[in-house]
Amino acid sequence: MLDAKPVSQVQRCPVHMDQPGEGRLEHAQPDHPPVPQAKIGVLLANLGTPDNYDYWSMRRYLNEFLSDQRVIDYPAWKWQPLLQLIILTKRPFTSGANYKSIWNHDKGESPLMTITKDQTAKLAERIGEQFGDGVMVDFCMRYGNPSTQSRVDEMVRAGCEKILFFPLYPHYAGATSATACDQFFRALMIQKWQPAVRTVAPYFDHPAYIRALADSVRLAYGAMKDKPEVLVTSYHGMPKRYLLEGDPYHCQCQKTTRLLREELGWAPDEVQTTFQSVFGREEWLRPYTVDHVADLARGGVKRLAVVAPAFSADCIETLEEINEEIRESFEEAGGEQFTYIPCLNDDDAHIAALASVIEANLKGWVEI
Repeated sequence: MLDAKPVSQVQRCPVHMDQPGEGRLEHAQPDHPPVPQAKIGVLLANLGTPDNYDYWSMRRYLNEFLSDQRVIDYPAWKWQPLLQLIILTKRPFTSGANYKSIWNHDKGESPLMTITKDQTAKLAERIGEQFGDGVMVDFCMRYGNPSTQSRVDEMVRAGCEKILFFPLYPHYAGATSATACDQFFRALMIQKWQPAVRTVAPYFDHPAYIRALADSVRLAYGAMKDKPEVLVTSYHGMPKRYLLEGDPYHCQCQKTTRLLREELGWAPDEVQTTFQSVFGREEWLRPYTVDHVADLARGGVKRLAVVAPAFSADCIETLEEINEEIRESFEEAGGEQFTYIPCLNDDDAHIAALASVIEANLKGWVEI
């Protein structure tokens, strides 16, 4: 039993070790393949990123993303011709230009990739200090690389008999958490020796996450001479129809805003909830961030701050959409001071919050 001894001492079965990490079964035939030391895997998952911002890299990425029926749930016979013949002939150019404006040119990757790597490294170090080398921490992307399949394959080859799958979305949504889990389960379907698995529930109201959010706001405000009059919490949007069909995302976002406001000790009108990234002709969750910030400016608000609690790492939706498009909307309507408060990224308080969630979900598999 894993909770009967330190994780690093547990093996998949009794072995005579031939070399570190693998060995031969004590009673096996001579031609039996080596068996790796048993491990537990913690697999972090984020949305994804194109490999580059050129046309074909963007087209491959957008095709995978926009073909996911968790994201666009229209019938394929109706959606795919529109996607393949119209959207994917034009959108890779505009999306590529947006990615180029935020690209980490030094490392040749998107900011989301850089930040996710940093988060993984810090969590691996923290989890390793607590549980030893018997817990393996890695990350995957739902769309693009590294794929979920490749990381699951790697964990199984490394001896992970148990895998904790952690979608890095504080709030549940069918188009984020659910599709990440779908892909994880698909990856498990081809394994000869399928590991036992757990998935991490949304952590939108976790006290450590709320405190980390509040601290990031306090830090940003503390660095400013003139404090913003309103803090807008901007969440990624979704069609209103999804809410009516039972998706809890909207309610979870509203609760995060309320808990953040209470943690800050501010009045209700000082922290407002909006939704961004509207796509298509359907009505989406309202109010729309890009319109709401303009309305605030026209109503006399001169100083505004925006924070994006639904994103665990800065990405195209925060660095380009919020800090460029939404900023422009506010300033063109008469706003004077726009502050974007970065995502929690690899901040120590965020890493501590994520580690707390991981530790709670490892109970029964390791000694806590």
